[in-house]
Amino acid sequence: CFRALCCKGPPPPRPEYDLVCIGLTGSGKTSLLSQLCSESPENIVSTTGRMLPLFHVLIIVLKGADNIRKYWSRYYQGSQGVIFVLDSASSEDDLETARNELHSALQHPQLCTLPFLILANHQDKPAARSVQEV
Repeated sequence: CFRALCCKGPPPPRPEYDLVCIGLTGSGKTSLLSQLCSESPENIVSTTGRMLPLFHVLIIVLKGADNIRKYWSRYYQGSQGVIFVLDSASSEDDLETARNELHSALQHPQLCTLPFLILANHQDKPAARSVQEV
């Protein structure tokens, strides 16, 4: 309002950011981001790949099934950050797979210089590993 009243014109547009959210199936990507968007938990369904507008951030949530992960890199271009979600209560094999996928993403040419947020989800489960263990 101040800028408009002082004949300075409208305020500059807020920047928009594009993030990609990746993780194995069942890690909680959709649930986590749906909670951030204040969506009802009853309406949460498994990710089929979706875009969530959150404030001035567009988050592309990618499905984590084994046969889909090879296509993740198609969505990396233009991303300005990565959210990697892992299930801290998953089996040793799944945790190893998640570790390999995370290392692959960290080394990808389009992501290697971007900020990463790594979320160890499902900390409320009895089998959840501590931060040190993850």
